[in-house]
Formats: sequence, C-alpha cells, structure tokens
Amino acid sequence: MDWIKVASAQELSNDEAKTVDVAGYGVALYRIDDEFFATDSMCTHATALLSEGYVEDGCVECPLHQGRFDIRTGKAMCAPVTVDLRTHAVKREGDHIYVLSPAGK
Repeated sequence: MDWIKVASAQELSNDEAKTVDVAGYGVALYRIDDEFFATDSMCTHATALLSEGYVEDGCVECPLHQGRFDIRTGKAMCAPVTVDLRTHAVKREGDHIYVLSPAGK
C-alpha cells in the first residue's frame, strides 16, 4: 500500500467534501475543523456519492436518502443506512493531502 497525493489542503473548505481517485478507487475526502478524513465514496445503502451530501457536525448525509455516517469512524448513524463505511488513513504534509491506497489496489 502506498500514500497517494489526492489534493491540496486549499482545495477544501471546512465542512466540505470531494471525491478523489486513490489508485483507481473512489474515496470521499472531507475537511472538518482543519482536519482531513476519508471514507469510501459510495453510500452503503444505495448508489449515491457521499461527496455530494451535506457535511455537518462531523457527519455526512447521503444526498439520496438522508442516511448519515460519522466521517471519522464510518459508523452508520441512522436509518436507512445500517452498514458502516470503510475509512481510509489520511495524512497532511504541508499543503499536500495523502490517502493510503486501499488494500488490493
């Protein structure tokens, strides 16, 4: 597994998300209180990009059905989502944001 540069810290404001490519795998990258986090980009309940969802209080709301996930842990917070998201390691070096490539990629 390798650290993949995915973004500049300046590209994301607080409580914002975007989908990034990590070795051919879609990952949602979030900025919360000047910290960066990453989860799988696709909702576990239905086909929807979480980076298009509403980010607030450390959670992301799926834009399709309003299920919520904790961004830091990936935990499914309310119906209709019941399956947790996979999270990914993130590190910041200066202005560069890196995500650890998912296993097997």
